[in-house]
Amino acid sequence: MFLRSKIVSIATPLLLISQISFADWIKDATLQNESRTIQIRHQIHENPELGNMEFKTSALVQKELKSYGIEVKTGFAKTGVIGILKGQQPGPVMALRADMDALPIEEKTGLAFASKKKAIYQGKQVPVMHACGHDTHTAMLLGAAKILAANKDKVKGTVVFVFQPAEEGGADIDNFTQGDQIGSRKMIADGALSNPKPEVIFGMHVMSGMPSGHLYYKDGAILNSADNLRIQLTGQQAHGSMPWLSHDPIVASAQVINNLQTLVSRRADLTKGMGVVSIGSIQGGNVGNIIPEQVNMIGTIRSNSEEIRQGIIKQLPDMVQNIAVANSVKADVKITSYAPVTMNNKTLTNTMIPTLQAVAGEAKTHLLENNASASEDFAYYGKLMPALFVFVGATPPDQDMSKAAPNHSPHFIVDDATLKTGVELHVRFILDYPNVAQQVQQNWKAVS
Repeated sequence: MFLRSKIVSIATPLLLISQISFADWIKDATLQNESRTIQIRHQIHENPELGNMEFKTSALVQKELKSYGIEVKTGFAKTGVIGILKGQQPGPVMALRADMDALPIEEKTGLAFASKKKAIYQGKQVPVMHACGHDTHTAMLLGAAKILAANKDKVKGTVVFVFQPAEEGGADIDNFTQGDQIGSRKMIADGALSNPKPEVIFGMHVMSGMPSGHLYYKDGAILNSADNLRIQLTGQQAHGSMPWLSHDPIVASAQVINNLQTLVSRRADLTKGMGVVSIGSIQGGNVGNIIPEQVNMIGTIRSNSEEIRQGIIKQLPDMVQNIAVANSVKADVKITSYAPVTMNNKTLTNTMIPTLQAVAGEAKTHLLENNASASEDFAYYGKLMPALFVFVGATPPDQDMSKAAPNHSPHFIVDDATLKTGVELHVRFILDYPNVAQQVQQNWKAVS
């Protein structure tokens, strides 16, 4: 899901450090619960479930939350779960989010708790694996929920624990045409964040190629937008030896693919950010001596700039239609959204730097120079409230980071030692945010 980003190796100023609690009890509680957090992670990893089908994972989350004394709500996005913890001190409503779904990938890690499960994806039986670390996200948030519930006398305000399905897409629907029926969009549409309504949300993602115990952050764009693209070119079939009798969609498709690249290289203002248009699938014809009637292409559009993104989306259909006319074929172009740019609120990010450093230490807290190129539907939460999304190192520090199997690889692993980092960070987000809430909300209202 993610690609590595450059890191700025500069010291980060300690902002509002006097307001942040560095109480030793948080680390102690995290360590005391570490074995249980790892146990839950292994259980989920060994029993992965695809998007929209996380029934057992959802049941496990509900059972755990109830055992901590946390109010549980369901009925969101099919398998989504909301936990509500009311602190014993007045304060804001704050949300923490984890995703629960796995991927249609056959695991090849050789781990003792490796998945051997299979499930139905888009009508076909496939192997299933937690190849992006969502098992760790769920376990870390449960670990934090347990600690916060046991120390609710120290919590200022209300905590909303968001356990979201289908971040990677649904196994049982057409993700191109029904993308708004899964993941964060469906959680929001179903009222998961309505009662109570959070004023801020935090999320995190484990990342291969970054050492465990390290944290990575950036204000502004942290992940690209993602839009799905389908192009169908319909011409006239003819014998390959008589192309003058055809309207050739193969030749037209080649021109389309080449010209799509100019949407970025010649039309986008690259001082505003970056953009990518990639065609990942092209299907046309069956044999070499027949010019087919139709060619179908599937692709993706990515950008870290909303302005560049909207420019591509607006100009692409006209470009394809004009190329089609020039080649005497018909074009059908469809673009659907997966996620906008994932944006970290600047004020929230900067005021939380001391929190990150309290967890990982200043030397292991890194400012990213560039955003990651992949995308996340966490972005939709950031449209509603100030949001902060950070990366947690997943690779054992004694390994060569450049050789670590990436997220979405069948060899992808997460170092269990990093789970405590995520648990502690969730806890400290909740305990520290009330100290800067007024500043963050004032900024949010000023720019919204």
